[in-house]
Amino acid sequence: MRRCQSRPGSMRPGTMRRNKVHTSRLTLQSFRKARPMELKQATVAMAALGQSTRLSVFRCLVQAGPDGRMPGEIAEALSLAGATLSFHLKELAAAGLIRGEPRGRFICYRADFDAMRGLLEFLTENCCGGGATCLPEACAPASRIAG
Repeated sequence: MRRCQSRPGSMRPGTMRRNKVHTSRLTLQSFRKARPMELKQATVAMAALGQSTRLSVFRCLVQAGPDGRMPGEIAEALSLAGATLSFHLKELAAAGLIRGEPRGRFICYRADFDAMRGLLEFLTENCCGGGATCLPEACAPASRIAG
């Protein structure tokens, strides 16, 4: 005999939590597929990076490159408690800025460089009004201009 789905008001708390995680995954998938980035996606990403600890975690993962880092390495590098780091990793993942890959019992996190590139493209789209006088150097990082 098939069981009926329970009504939303009668769901167990654990079931509701799983649904929220599933929704985050859907948001993350749509974030990666959408090109060019939309205002709502950019707002979510910028909000995630608007907190200093999350920005530090994201920069740490960007510096690690495509190999990524294990949570213990990130926590040690940034002097963060495990629970604090876990919360911030979850927020960055929900914003689509990082990805986690299972490695045995642990998860290796890495920056999603496509998402980062999409955010930068969104921010610099039509730079200087899109006119012919726009200088590409104006949008380049200072380290590239000096070198």
